Formats: sequence, C-alpha cells, structure tokens
Amino acid sequence: MNIQNAQKAVDEWIQNHGVRYFNELTNMAQLTEEVGEVARIIARRYGEQSEKASDKEKDLGEELADVLFVVLCLANQTGVDLQQAFDKKLQLKAKRDHDRHHKNEKLK
Repeated sequence: MNIQNAQKAVDEWIQNHGVRYFNELTNMAQLTEEVGEVARIIARRYGEQSEKASDKEKDLGEELADVLFVVLCLANQTGVDLQQAFDKKLQLKAKRDHDRHHKNEKLK
C-alpha cells in the first residue's frame, strides 16, 4: 500500500467507524502520546533502561502503526498529500545529504 492509499484507507475508517476526525490539536496531542509509547519501548528494549515485565508485552510495530495512523489523520484533515510531500522530501534529502553522510567519519 502506498501512502496515498493509506490516507484513503484512514479516511474511510474515520467515515465508517470514527464518526469524524478529532480536531487538529487533539490529534497533535495524540501523536505526542503515541510517539512517547514508541520512545518507551525503544528506551527499554534497545537503550540502557531496564525493561519491566509489562513492557515486554508491548508490540513496537503496533505502536509505530499508531503513530502512522495519527500522522495520516493529520495529513487528511489539513489537506496534505503525504505521498507527494514524502517523495519531495526524499529527493531533497538524497540531493542534500548524499555527500555529507558519505564524508562523515562517524559513520565509517
């Protein structure tokens, strides 16, 4: 599924199950919450913090999907074509960062 289709799928889900989109501020707060859940898993599973028993059952993929869902909601409700924006950003990063990363001694 490409990003454009994902945006459509989220919009259809909202129309069929979600009644309406939460307002942009609510979705921004929800995005922050979901990113925090991803950060908690990463910090405990891959970082130096110890993982509690309840953390071990957390599904990183599910939490990342929650982040993606809210990002797609925000794109839909603000009229952003995320596929177009992502493609443009990828081209910009390829042009801007190619030499920079290849010349970075820290990455060798």
